[in-house]
Order: sequence, then C-alpha cells, then structure tokens
Amino acid sequence: MIDVRPVAHIIGRITFALGALMIFPTLIDYQAGHPNWSMMAQSMVLILVASGLVVVATHSVSRSLTIEQSFLLTSGLWLVLPLAGAVPLMLGDPGLNFTDAFFESMSGLTTTGTTVIPSLDTLSPGTNMWRAILQWSGGLGIVVVAMVFLPVMKVGGMQFFRSEGFDTLGKVLPRAGQIAAEMTWIYLGITVACALMYVITGMSFYDAVLHALTTCSTGGFSSRDASFGAYIGPAEWVATVFMILASIPFVRMVQAVRGDFMPIWRDRQVRLYLRWVLYSISVIVIYRLLYIHQTADPWDVIRETTFNVITVFSGTGFASTNVLLWGHLPFVVLFCVALIGGCTGSTGCSVKVFRYQVLFQAVRAQIRRMQSPHRLYPLRLGGKRLEQDVVDSVMAFFTMFTLTFGLLIVGLALTGLHPKTALTGAWTAIANIGPVWGPEVTSNGSIQRFPDSAKWMMSIGMYLGRLELMSVLVLLLPRFWRG
Repeated sequence: MIDVRPVAHIIGRITFALGALMIFPTLIDYQAGHPNWSMMAQSMVLILVASGLVVVATHSVSRSLTIEQSFLLTSGLWLVLPLAGAVPLMLGDPGLNFTDAFFESMSGLTTTGTTVIPSLDTLSPGTNMWRAILQWSGGLGIVVVAMVFLPVMKVGGMQFFRSEGFDTLGKVLPRAGQIAAEMTWIYLGITVACALMYVITGMSFYDAVLHALTTCSTGGFSSRDASFGAYIGPAEWVATVFMILASIPFVRMVQAVRGDFMPIWRDRQVRLYLRWVLYSISVIVIYRLLYIHQTADPWDVIRETTFNVITVFSGTGFASTNVLLWGHLPFVVLFCVALIGGCTGSTGCSVKVFRYQVLFQAVRAQIRRMQSPHRLYPLRLGGKRLEQDVVDSVMAFFTMFTLTFGLLIVGLALTGLHPKTALTGAWTAIANIGPVWGPEVTSNGSIQRFPDSAKWMMSIGMYLGRLELMSVLVLLLPRFWRG
C-alpha cells in the first residue's frame, strides 16, 4: 500500500501557503470598507487551522517521494486546493453554493478562466483579487509540476524534458525546492513588470495588479464584466507581450537570467509557437479586412486581432470584443489554435506545441517506412533523439485527449445544453481556455445558467486537462494502489 502521509504533509503545507495569501484580499476589502473582509478573514483562519493540523500531524514523515506518491500528490493537490479556494466564495461575497464555488475555484487554479458569477463589476474588490490570486498560484504550480514531476512520471512524453534544465531522476523532492524558488522569482518578476506596464497604460494600481496576476498565469479572470473591453488600446499590447512570455518555457527564462539568451532562440518549440501565432493572426487580419470589416481602420483590426488570437492561443481567455462577429473562418482558426496551446513548461494550456512536433515527426517517419519498409528512420527533435517511450506517451495522450473531449461534448449535450454550447464548453474545459459561446451563456461570459451536472462535468474536464489526463487516470488502476 502507498504511504499517503508524505503526500498529505506536502499538500497541507501548500494549502497553508494558499490560505496565508488570503490576507491580501482581506486587507483590500477592509481598506475599501466592504463588510466581506470579516468573512474573508474567517475563511483564512479556517483554512490555516485545518491545513496546519495536517502539517503538524505528519511532520515526522519522510520528505522523499516515490513515483506512486508523486502521482498521488499532483492529482490530490488540484482537488484539495480548489476546495480551500472555494471556502471564501461560499461564506462571503458572492455567497455561491458548493457546486458554483468549487467550479469557480477549480477554474481559477487550473487557469481556465470560465466563471459562474453573473456580475463581476459588483463583487467586492477582495473577492475579485482572491480569484486572481487563485489563478496566479495555479499558474506557478503547474509550471513546477511540469518541470519537476511530469518528466519523472513519464506523463504525455514529458520524460523528453528530464534533463532539460533540471535533473529530477530518482527521488523526486531533493531539488524541488530549488527549482520552485528559481521559477517563482522569474514568475514574480514578469508579474511585477506586467503590473507596472499596465499602470503606465492608464490602469488603476488595483486593476493593474489584478490583471497582471491573471495575464502571467494565462488565466483570464478579470474584475470587469467587459473583460479587456474596458481597456482597449495600449493595455492590449502590454497583455499581448506578457501572454507570449508566459507561454514560453520558464526554464528558458531561467537560463536567460543566468546570462544565456541563446537557448530561447534555439528552442524549436518556441520558434514554431511564434510562427503559428503569426500565421493565425495574418489569416484572420486578411480575412477581416477583405470580407468583414472592409472600411475599418487596419491598425485597429491588427491590434484587436493580435490580442484576441494570442489570448485564445495561450489559453488566457481575455476578450476585448465579440469574436463571433468576425465570421466563420476566424472562429474555426481560433477553435483550432486553442487546441494547440502554448509551450511545454509554461503556464500555457491545452495540448502544447511539443506534442504536435512529436506527432508530426512520428507521422513523417511512418510515411517513410511505407515507402521503404526495411530502412530505419530514427526520430529526432531539436537535435535530441526521440525515444520510443516518448512517442508512445505522446500518442497515448492524444488518444485520451480526443476521447475525453468527445465524451465531454456528449455529456454536456445530454444535460440539455445547446450543441454549440456543449461543443465550446467541452473545448474550453479540457483545454483550459476560458470562453464559452452559446445561448445559455450570459453577456459577460458567465455559465451560471448551466445545470449543476454540466458544471461538474466541466470541473472534471478542467481538472483532467490541467494535469495532462494520464497523471489522473493512472490512479484508477487497481495495481497502482498495490504499489
């Protein structure tokens, strides 16, 4: 049997840290004179006491983790943290029921960005800041998980990055603290820079900090019902730059801070991601100027298209306009690029560019084998050999992603949702994107009117998508629990 005490200890410590962050929204509401501050403070105390007791009860256990414990940690963490994050949303403003509060918290920590709250403009400032903190924390967490745990667990081909900056073979945790510290400083640095740039473009200090947290996490929560429609202009360009930065591997930024900038440029994943972004923007801009908005200012079309393409491509989910008015071709392009996502080891969501690179290499090799069955075609990516277990893992990921996506569409449709709503709801959940389109969606993008069953299915979809599916599904195997 698996010893769950080391897992409980780590989850308890991380939950305690998340609860401690609740001091900021508490102080914000207190400063604003909003009565919600007392409920926020009570929620903080409740979370700190509960998680603190777990930490104390397990303080004497070993801090090293086996592979099985690593799977349990990554899966358990993204269940416990949303439960903790939901507490102030139930006890205080906006007073959500458990289903809605858990959905909102899960959407935040998985950096999806879909909301069940019908009016963001009327929320207390502390509650909106708490939602942003959830996304920022989730973005940092997934970067650390992607670089520390998934390569060791061989999930979705991530073993290819086992030596990509950090060696975490053997026991998982000995260098995790060092890795997390370096990633945190980089993450914090770009968040501060983003907030300063937002202030320069005219945002208030509060709005700048909040949107910097949700930009750099590629989360997309906003304090405004209009999302980025309230900040049209220079702020869109700032968001565009930082969404791209957040979508490239953080290990490359660590190397850049150490003085080596060449790995960023040499990284084929980064270059391919930037090319695909440029191609998508170009196609939509040309289409809009030729067929949809022929009399519009070309510069406005370029700015608007660039921002909204990158916010979908990166999985951030901000919106500055109704993209459905652009026509069918742009919608198809946006739908497809969202299923690509950012780079591996970033806060970006969805399948990730790396897996498409592996897929294309495998397909290309298979076509060659059909032409010359007796020749060997070794697969290489970025100068490194692609081992068969990497290719098999990526193929398994694509299979499970497609199957889960399809099942989620059917499940949502069976709850009574419009087919378009079911399609985009499954799409946004499994790829952690944010926007949902359909007749049941409110003007600010809220899914409050969805049946509870649909919200729970989307919560499961967000959970599976954020943790790369296989790291969760392996827990369903009986032999896993036999060690």
